[in-house]
Amino acid sequence: MRYFDFVGRWRRKRMSNALVAAAIFGLARIASAQTAFYDAPESLLAGAPGTLVRQEPMDGAPLGASTYRVLYRSTGLNRRPVFVSGVVIVPQGAPPPGGRAIVAWAHPTSGIVPRCAPSLAIFLFQQIQGLRSMIARGFVVVATDYPGLGTPGPHPYLVGESEGRAVIDIVRAARSLPRAGEGKDFIVWGHSQGGQAALFAGMMASVYAPELKLLGVAAAAPATDLAKLMSDDINSIGGKNITAMTLWSWHRVYGAAIDNVVDPRAMPAIDRLAQECIEGPFDLIVRQRTGRPLEQYFLMVQDPTKAEPWRSLLEQNSTGVLSPEIPIFLAQGTSDQIIQPAVTQAYMDRLCKAGSKVRMIMLPGIGHGRAAQASTMAAVNWMTDRFARKTPPDDCVK
Repeated sequence: MRYFDFVGRWRRKRMSNALVAAAIFGLARIASAQTAFYDAPESLLAGAPGTLVRQEPMDGAPLGASTYRVLYRSTGLNRRPVFVSGVVIVPQGAPPPGGRAIVAWAHPTSGIVPRCAPSLAIFLFQQIQGLRSMIARGFVVVATDYPGLGTPGPHPYLVGESEGRAVIDIVRAARSLPRAGEGKDFIVWGHSQGGQAALFAGMMASVYAPELKLLGVAAAAPATDLAKLMSDDINSIGGKNITAMTLWSWHRVYGAAIDNVVDPRAMPAIDRLAQECIEGPFDLIVRQRTGRPLEQYFLMVQDPTKAEPWRSLLEQNSTGVLSPEIPIFLAQGTSDQIIQPAVTQAYMDRLCKAGSKVRMIMLPGIGHGRAAQASTMAAVNWMTDRFARKTPPDDCVK
């Protein structure tokens, strides 16, 4: 069954576009409870970012690829060392001289508490867009959970630097696994929250990981302007879900006072939403029911994007431009009700002014949930050309 097609049909019958957007194309069914694999003593934090703490084999990857669940070291908020979990998928056969090319998949929203880690998802391999094609082309594919998913939370939701470092560090970690080789070339590919993570990884890669070579960043419907994201959707059910997750997470990871913007009568519903993973279409029904009280009581301010410290935090976690040497692929659905097409177009315009070479694909009739799926082959072909050192296409000159 084509999961996102199902979501689209079901949405038209049962839900508003905004509620589906609240899921931000969640992952398929999460597996059973976490295991001890995700827990490690603080004494093991000592070590360079991107070094492995432990690994274990996984089954189910396409084309006979070897798959590892990994726990690795990264850099969290305030530059503190943290453990992060994720998955590394390595094609069959010996690596070429110089090691394999690596694609880092940055996942969309799956939740904000540890049990919502994508590495726990039964259908994770089906949710990594383009996985089969990338494995067939000999790429190592890595997929971080981000901090606080799998490992102890809370997850710093939509915190760009935290996500970006986790993306880069799993690339580092993958290079030491069997048959991966020690390749330095990598590309980041992400969707929505993962698009934000991919772009932040692109912004910091040359300084954070100078030993690696970032050859491009691909992002489908990326969350680039967080204030716009929040203000555009604040009156919809989906927008309330996103805002609730963001406020709940940032209250904990930044220490930002939540009681100056949230009606206390809304907190029980927000706390319940925070514990629910976004796993598949039927979870949207649950979230709709859980979030129903927010339609009556939610915020005490008309526009939280203008209230401090939230305004500054939203600006801090909105994406900036990348070095002009890094080619960029953007995909955007014209029917997206969460990430407005005009917002992605405005971000492209900023990149063009900064000298970037940008390939931009507009997807007619495609909503937020299917942006990565609908652009997968264009993205994989674009990535393949970047690894081959071909001249990147540039829609900025049109």
